[in-house]
Amino acid sequence: MGYDSEQTSSRVVAIYKEGAACESLRSGEQGVVILDETPFYGESGGQIGDTGQFQGPGLDASVTTTTKQGDLMLHHVSVAHGELAVGASVVAVIDGLRRAAIRRNHSATHLLHAALRKVLGPHVQQKGSLVTAERLRFDFSHDQPVSAEQRTAIVRMVNEQVIANTAVSTQLMSMDEAVNAGAMALFGEKYGDEVRVLTMGDDAFSVELCGGTHVARTGDIGLFQIISEGGVAAGVRRMEAVTGRAAIEHVGQLEQSVLETCAELNAQPDTLLVRASALRLQVRDLEKQVEQLKRKMAQSAGGSLTDKVIDVRGVPVLSARLDGADAKALREAVDQMKSKLGRCVVLLASVVEDDKIALAAGVSSELTEVVKAGDLIREFSQRLGGKGGGRADMAQGGGVDVEALNDVLDAVPAWVDTQLP
Repeated sequence: MGYDSEQTSSRVVAIYKEGAACESLRSGEQGVVILDETPFYGESGGQIGDTGQFQGPGLDASVTTTTKQGDLMLHHVSVAHGELAVGASVVAVIDGLRRAAIRRNHSATHLLHAALRKVLGPHVQQKGSLVTAERLRFDFSHDQPVSAEQRTAIVRMVNEQVIANTAVSTQLMSMDEAVNAGAMALFGEKYGDEVRVLTMGDDAFSVELCGGTHVARTGDIGLFQIISEGGVAAGVRRMEAVTGRAAIEHVGQLEQSVLETCAELNAQPDTLLVRASALRLQVRDLEKQVEQLKRKMAQSAGGSLTDKVIDVRGVPVLSARLDGADAKALREAVDQMKSKLGRCVVLLASVVEDDKIALAAGVSSELTEVVKAGDLIREFSQRLGGKGGGRADMAQGGGVDVEALNDVLDAVPAWVDTQLP
């Protein structure tokens, strides 16, 4: 069942609709169908189930997926036209192109597992997998990211086995015989007294227990490419890959991206990395220059801020805008004004990127018992639709209501007045 044939002449043994046995499914109805013989493979061990058609006189029924229950194959069927009845004869036909793609991905999963163990170490164990027609997903035990060099070695190792085009061998044997032969059990599979042992590649590159469908020769995989790798849990990594046409398309997309990037950076593929590294250093230097300019601008603007100081019962209060200054420049300007004014309360604001507001507040140590910078920031950040906080002498925050900023800053002296004894 589900291995060799893509089509069988079968008889309907049982039909279930909404969990209950019934005699037939009519046009527009869905249910689960059991056949006496089937070419369909049911979902198990990470491999998704087959899809296809039931054909017969006046019958148009699609198999949307196939699952397993014990040794039974459960065909999930949707009838578009005609009637499917218990005892009826049908021709069961799987989607052959889809099955071939699933085979490629499933066989590549075994080669990937073996390559991971050879490149990363024997500690690698399968922790889960998913095999579809589009791609394969493989979870494995490993406590750190796979490096670029390791990833390249894994891809090369798998594709060397693909190029070798060796025959794939499947043998039925007892579990004890399989273990003695060095076969590895795969996560998610359930094994009986008799097991299927899959051997792939040169010098038995991969020997594992598996009940899934596979290619006849490793060359049928066509091409193998990793498309992603990352962590999914503590000590568990996930790798996704594609084979066959999907791998060819993936390589083509990468090549197109490289060529477009080369055109944008005025480089050739073999000099792209050098060009990108040089531009990165250039950007880093420019960012440092911008930071220096922002600080100088803030310091320059700070020199004229004393004209905006308001006396509140003998306490100098400054609330003003320094647009263009980032959070760091604001903090430095606050420190500068505290040094210049002595006993004071300062709140400075800047409209930065994406029309967001940065705030920085400072209170001289002589006043922190009655006016706290953290309270000042929390109060006026909220008025600007944001939040903030900090120490009694220095605090930071932000907001988003740029239109209200001037009025909010004008309200600072009155708020300070309410805090003074």
